[in-house]
Amino acid sequence: MAKIPKRRRSGQRPRLPKTLAEFDKLPHRSQVAIENVAHVVTRMREGVSLKSAAVEYGVDPRTVVKLGGSALRKTNGGRYAAKRSDTLFRSLIVPVHGGRIEVGVRGSRAASELSKRAAAQREFLATGDDTKLRKLRKTKILDASGREVPFLTDEDELARQGDLGVLSFESIYARRG
Repeated sequence: MAKIPKRRRSGQRPRLPKTLAEFDKLPHRSQVAIENVAHVVTRMREGVSLKSAAVEYGVDPRTVVKLGGSALRKTNGGRYAAKRSDTLFRSLIVPVHGGRIEVGVRGSRAASELSKRAAAQREFLATGDDTKLRKLRKTKILDASGREVPFLTDEDELARQGDLGVLSFESIYARRG
């Protein structure tokens, strides 16, 4: 006889995605909510209040606490503040040979490292200086599935993609909403 899945109690947090495959299976509305919660937590790290950051991204503050509670702490005054780092899922775009791919990472530190890579690539395209690219060549970043995230350091390929307009560094975050 097949087991009947247990219902989630009202006080339990929803199960958040751990990989890009799990994230892609979620409804569009849930994907947007999860991405926006990560953005709100990032803004809170910059000193913005929970309410202001939630309004900025169109998310209810209760949703931020519910989905991103592991990234928040309560201060002595009863307000929420963001922890120094978190393990929230983020869907990011990474340039590779021949184009770009979407990569799912868990945590603000991995997202920051990918941001450093994008900044080095952007600087190379703007100035032709590859010193930051060379410094970051040996850094390894793992995605949410445990696989290494590729890092495009080939100057010719970066220049080709830059000329074609494939590389857009407005944001490294995938657009869902």
